[in-house]
Amino acid sequence: MKDLVVSIALVIAFASLITVHVAIVWGLAFRHPRWRALAAFFVLPLGVYWAWREKLRVRLWIFVAALVLYVAANVVGKL
Repeated sequence: MKDLVVSIALVIAFASLITVHVAIVWGLAFRHPRWRALAAFFVLPLGVYWAWREKLRVRLWIFVAALVLYVAANVVGKL
């Protein structure tokens, strides 16, 4: 049962990370300079940094929450 819960948490957290990353890139694509969206798509930490600077805070906090859930599920899964 524990394995099932951890697996579901991992899938949900990873899917959330990918979705929010795309949302951050989409938000950056409509702000100047637009090249940052392309750079953020390939270099994840740049997207997080620019999301903070461009006041995309809700997307950033959802990303952080999904990342914390993903790391926690990985740690619990290794036990």
